Amino acid sequence: MQEIYAVKGNIIYTKTISEYTICENGYVVVLGKKVKGVYEKLDEELSNIKVLDYGDAIIIPGFVDLHVHAPQFANIGLGLDKELMPWLEAYTFPEEGKYNDVNYAKEVYSHFVRDLWKCGTTRASVFGTIHKEATKLLMDLFAEAGLGAYVGKVNMNRNSPDYLTEDTQASITDTLEMLNEYKNKYELVKPIITPRFVPSCTIELLKSLGDLAKQTITPVQSHLSENLGEISFVKDLHPDARNYANIYDEAGLFGDVPTIMAHCVLVNEEEIELMVRKRVFVAHSPNSNCNLSSGIAPIRRLVTRGVPVGLGSDVSGGHNLSMMSVIVSSAQVSNIKWIESNRVDKPFTTAELFYLATKGGGKFFGEVGSFESGYEFDALIIDDSNLPTFRPLSIEERLQKFIYTGDDRNIIDRFVAGKKITEPNCYLR
Repeated sequence: MQEIYAVKGNIIYTKTISEYTICENGYVVVLGKKVKGVYEKLDEELSNIKVLDYGDAIIIPGFVDLHVHAPQFANIGLGLDKELMPWLEAYTFPEEGKYNDVNYAKEVYSHFVRDLWKCGTTRASVFGTIHKEATKLLMDLFAEAGLGAYVGKVNMNRNSPDYLTEDTQASITDTLEMLNEYKNKYELVKPIITPRFVPSCTIELLKSLGDLAKQTITPVQSHLSENLGEISFVKDLHPDARNYANIYDEAGLFGDVPTIMAHCVLVNEEEIELMVRKRVFVAHSPNSNCNLSSGIAPIRRLVTRGVPVGLGSDVSGGHNLSMMSVIVSSAQVSNIKWIESNRVDKPFTTAELFYLATKGGGKFFGEVGSFESGYEFDALIIDDSNLPTFRPLSIEERLQKFIYTGDDRNIIDRFVAGKKITEPNCYLR
């Protein structure tokens, strides 16, 4: 028998990208792990169910981080005066080399998972490292914490330091081992095939991973057209390629299974057409794109064309895990993009960006990121009473104020797939 209960408060979510759905002093009824419906009042059929009454609090869907690097959590705030490629060489690769030590991995990953929980991220698509045992540990920690995640063992077999360069066959074998062991181990934590990016993977490796993705119906994540230096490197490596995206596509890593490409700052028209046709998700990571001098992604153009888009913290190119920070940065860079485009690329509203941070990214996980009937109940309970106000605010205004001026201390409860989740034990022990 599935448990049924209601969560009561000021409910706000987005069914579409254009507007909020608001139910003041209403109820989200949860049956098992899914939303049964949102009600202004409980009818007679539901009158005797348990009610978690949060009074005047705001109830929102949990945040979805569509692109984050778990091992880089130790580097937050470091090296952000460098561009992408020098930053990788000076900071990222040396840090990721440490994860052959599972004890070190446990220390960092425990803090990482706990901080995702703290920030209200209920689902995430996560890069690990090339090290399969550390990546397995990361998946176990996510499952123990009750958070939802896709977690990838990274693949790298060229143009990388010796300590991060895999033998091609070993890379494929380790990836297959991860898939076989974790494909059905957990309900909310699943593997994802994760070639780091074209510069670090030979065509042989990319095609093998593409075959593996299609044979096992496993999703894919990687990076695309993030930075001028990176794109130049790809052109040098593959002078005959039509474009960067086409290299992934010919390897079977571009939408043949559900696919996330992070950044897409400098994609051209042909690449956009391919993304539209193949339904490739874009993980927009403005904190990182600003920090590493990559540029401003054409997100309005992508959304208008029908490319599915979510938001990503991209720690540690991004400097914190808060999706509220990512929403704010997304708003700011969209304002600048609007000016740079001679007011063609219309800036995003808060409602639109809230959609991208919840339902937009949540689509990659299925019916996630909304309180529509049948969606998995991922939710945050927001007590914004400590935020200074000097006149009555609408629920929409309260949410905007929380996003811009609140923090994790305003999140008093978190739910994932119908279950209330407390601070992860992996961090406390």
